[in-house]
Amino acid sequence: MMRVTAEWNGDEVIAELNGAIPDALNYAAELLRGWAVEAAPIRDGPLRASAQVTPASGGNEIAHVSFDTVYAWRQHEELSWNHPGGGGAKYLEGPLLSRNDELLEAIASRLRRVF
Repeated sequence: MMRVTAEWNGDEVIAELNGAIPDALNYAAELLRGWAVEAAPIRDGPLRASAQVTPASGGNEIAHVSFDTVYAWRQHEELSWNHPGGGGAKYLEGPLLSRNDELLEAIASRLRRVF
């Protein structure tokens, strides 16, 4: 007869996992920021240069990607505008939707490190 003894460390694992969540979200947000910058319209560069991540933290498990110019929203939403310098409308939404699986995998890969 073989005897197996196991020790439950679930509380510690859950605590480590919860601690890793902000890092995982921030990593994915930085990926999205980079993709959005590449997709944003460029003329002189201020729109692309204004891209930023507001990071998640232990008390706030949401990371935000934003562009901070007075015209960022309009550039994002105006589908009829011509962008001869490159990029175009939906520069944040497009990468978020088209690369959603990559973002989820990026988060998952960071969280797997806990295990």
